[in-house]
Formats: sequence, structure tokens, C-alpha cells
Amino acid sequence: MCTNLVSNLVLTLCCKRELEIEATAEKLARAGIRLAKRLDTLEGKVVAQLWDWVFKGDKMFPVWEQELPQRYPGIRFVSWREFGEIHGANERQVLAELPQKLKNFGVDAVITAVGC
Repeated sequence: MCTNLVSNLVLTLCCKRELEIEATAEKLARAGIRLAKRLDTLEGKVVAQLWDWVFKGDKMFPVWEQELPQRYPGIRFVSWREFGEIHGANERQVLAELPQKLKNFGVDAVITAVGC
């Protein structure tokens, strides 16, 4: 996949959501809830992949695995296969185990692929 296509996709998604995210963050702050601090970089970080098995995560994750290391040297991925289906028959168990699994893998960030 072309790096420019991925860049344009990321930028488009970021621009469309930026105002909505800022408004949501402001509402949460007023309620006394703070968002986690953003990572300065993904360089050298461990990134988990979570997927609901609904929409093409099996196609998208390999693209991100190929493209992101070009921008962020040392980035490592923990496959969605390690976590199980986050939406389905076992979702309660999968989600209950998720915090400990993220800790065990030393995860710094998560890419969540959820179809609609």
C-alpha cells in the first residue's frame, strides 16, 4: 500500500475527528475525568492490535505493520490474535482479561479496529 494513501487516510480521519475529540475532552475535564497523556512518538513503542472481527482488521493490520515502522523505527506490534475477539460470544471474558494482557505484553498504545 502506498505510504501517501495511508498518510492521507490518517490525516483525513484526524481532521474530521479533531473538533469532536477536543469537545469530548473538554466535557470529560469538566466532569473531573482526564484523558491519558498522548505518546510523543510511537518510535520504540509496543502497540497492541484489537479487533472485533467484523470489518477487515485482518487486511488493515498487516498494512499498518508494514507502514508504521518506516515512520517509527523500533515499533513493535502485538497481534490481535493474542487477545481474542473483543465483540462476540466471549467478549466479557476477553475484555475482563484485557488489562492484564496489555500489562503482560508491555503495551504502550492500542490500535482498535472496529467495524460498523
